[in-house]
Amino acid sequence: MTEEEVSRVVATPAAIDLIETLKAEHGQVLFHQSGGCCDGSAPMCFPVAEFMVGSSDVKLGELAGVPFYMSESQFEYWQHTQLIIDCVPGNGGMFSLERPSGLRFLTRSRLFDDAESAWLERHPVEHVAG
Repeated sequence: MTEEEVSRVVATPAAIDLIETLKAEHGQVLFHQSGGCCDGSAPMCFPVAEFMVGSSDVKLGELAGVPFYMSESQFEYWQHTQLIIDCVPGNGGMFSLERPSGLRFLTRSRLFDDAESAWLERHPVEHVAG
């Protein structure tokens, strides 16, 4: 019996559609979960060439082939939850690629159950090399 992989970040079908649209328009993109400041705590989508992932960022997974990162310090708060990336009508983050689309990415979350938490303890997040 093999155990099922637990994803730290997943996307709704609507979010995947928007991601695919942004990839078609901008090429390779990535997500970084904003930690506050200018755009609150929104998932931000950037062209890969225009955003430098830092040595204190961790990779939570991929959505439609697009890597998803957040700062290690913010991960300490979110590590017990699965991030569910959705999109809803509205203005996206000030610097995020979806802003002109009339849609914005939104992070929802749910707590991992005990079995998922145990699996995740055996499979730590990938730290970005500095």
